[in-house]
Amino acid sequence: MLSSFLRTGTSWHHCQRQLQRYALSGHKLQFRSIRIAQLPLTSVKLQPPHRKWLLFTTSAILLTAAGATAFETCQPFRYTVYAVVRCSRVAGAAILGVIDYKWTFARTYQSEQESQAAYSRCHTRSAQRVLRALLANGGVFIKMGQHMSSLYMLPKEWTSTMRPLQDQCEPTPYDNIENLFLQDMGISIHDMFAYFDTEPIGIASLAQVHVGHLKDSGRKVAVKVQHPHLAEFCDIDIEMVEVTLGWVKYWFPEFEFTWLGEEMRENLPKEMNFIHEASNAIRVQDDFSQIHTSLYIPEIITAKKRVLIMEYIQGARVDDLAYLANAGIDRNKVALELSRIFSQMVFINGWFHADPHAGNILIRPAPLNSRSPYNFEIALLDHGLYFDIDSPLRVNYSRLWLSLISPASPSTLADRRKYAEVVGNITPDLYPVFESAITGRAGLEGTWDDDDRTYRRASGMIEIKPQTHEEMEAIRDAVVNREGLLLSVFDVLRRVPRRVLMVLKLNDLARSLDHALVTTHSNIRVFLITAKYCAYAVWQDERRRLFDAFRDRGLLTFSLLKEYFICWWRYERTYSTMVMVETILDLQGLVVKLSAWFKGLTTRGLTGAHRAASGLDY
Repeated sequence: MLSSFLRTGTSWHHCQRQLQRYALSGHKLQFRSIRIAQLPLTSVKLQPPHRKWLLFTTSAILLTAAGATAFETCQPFRYTVYAVVRCSRVAGAAILGVIDYKWTFARTYQSEQESQAAYSRCHTRSAQRVLRALLANGGVFIKMGQHMSSLYMLPKEWTSTMRPLQDQCEPTPYDNIENLFLQDMGISIHDMFAYFDTEPIGIASLAQVHVGHLKDSGRKVAVKVQHPHLAEFCDIDIEMVEVTLGWVKYWFPEFEFTWLGEEMRENLPKEMNFIHEASNAIRVQDDFSQIHTSLYIPEIITAKKRVLIMEYIQGARVDDLAYLANAGIDRNKVALELSRIFSQMVFINGWFHADPHAGNILIRPAPLNSRSPYNFEIALLDHGLYFDIDSPLRVNYSRLWLSLISPASPSTLADRRKYAEVVGNITPDLYPVFESAITGRAGLEGTWDDDDRTYRRASGMIEIKPQTHEEMEAIRDAVVNREGLLLSVFDVLRRVPRRVLMVLKLNDLARSLDHALVTTHSNIRVFLITAKYCAYAVWQDERRRLFDAFRDRGLLTFSLLKEYFICWWRYERTYSTMVMVETILDLQGLVVKLSAWFKGLTTRGLTGAHRAASGLDY
């Protein structure tokens, strides 16, 4: 009876009146063969639909209120919500990217140009998915993206997409900065500073920097303050990164990036401890105290775990050509001095800055009391992360570099592969990719077994010429557009020790800054500086070994004296040859600069000559 009313669309009130009539007339109500005894009028009550919706709405409001209360008051619940949301973003981007790669590389294309375009679009799509997820999560994830942007072995589409993360960091509101400062320092900003700029002059993924004037001395200082929310979510974010990368590895074993999560877990706590950063700054200052260098480390004034107060440096980015021109600073010398500083760290000191980029390096005119041999000082910032490199690894990497500098021969080619395996766990099939990462080129002579190139390869790094269009296309085709070699890049990144990967990052920084500074010397000039430090490191190791042998076997042992003389002569000959080549390249660079000066003079007078010689018009 009731179902017939409902099927005909009868209104609820009409249905209720009919049921009442049936009940009063003594009829029995039947619902799907279930007989209900005769009921009094007041017993026949059905709940109206609007009351059900009211119940549902009330329940939803109560559950929402309970969830909001738990989110604000219960830390485990809040962490769980954040974990689910943040992890789903990264996992979704990663899994969709892997599926996109699988689909793109599995398809067949009518031409090489069509396949290259498809691969490039796939790289871009995948990188943009990850970028959106990292930006949405912020904090530690921004740091991961910055690290990816410096992995020069990744396709260009990836590094260029991630590069904006170096600058796209949201500032922490001043009120939060003020509260954190009070918690860590035990004194308010107002009580410590006569002036404090509430707008940060620099914002990074882990901290932001403000300018202030100390009340007691009036000294201008830089105040580095950590973003307050980082400590709360650091552990859970790292856990999410590791879990997400673990899922990707499980379902797609060839896409293995778990090492990235392991590296974050090891290094992020160090970078987030500003007391550790202060001790690193003091140590590197001591390492260079007896060296005639332009390196300058800002003085540390006060260091707490989340607040660092240091000397303020008035300067500009090291690649600011206009600033260098106005200050009369030779950009060629800047590029060479940067290479010397980092080579000293890696090959001699065995302890080096592991997060170098142009934003961490400032340049300024040398003050009157400077130790710099030039008219400028290079200020190195952000000392949160340093790596040490033990003597065997340092010396073997030096030997690898010297073999790459030397002309190709059967013994040299064998040494290159030998030391690549010793240094980076690189098997012969992966060696070409590893060599390209070091040299930034498509490969030296004898690197590839199936060499079908259309251009001439250099015998050694000392013979490398500026890249031709054909070589750039070969690099793109070999490392980016072939699935097998792209997976080889991932394999190399997984195999190479983190310290070696950071050394390669320093090499890439030297090359990129040499290019950004529009230097007029040859592109191999910075390689020669590295090779000189490598030769010295190898000679120091051999001399130490021979001195130990002299102590055991006696100073007048003829075979040891002969070996000592051979090692010394090899070092002197190598070093002298490099110095001679450096002199020739520097003269060529000077000629290029003078030619640009005269060309600018003839077209736009002295102003044009100055701009042309400074690299501002190129």
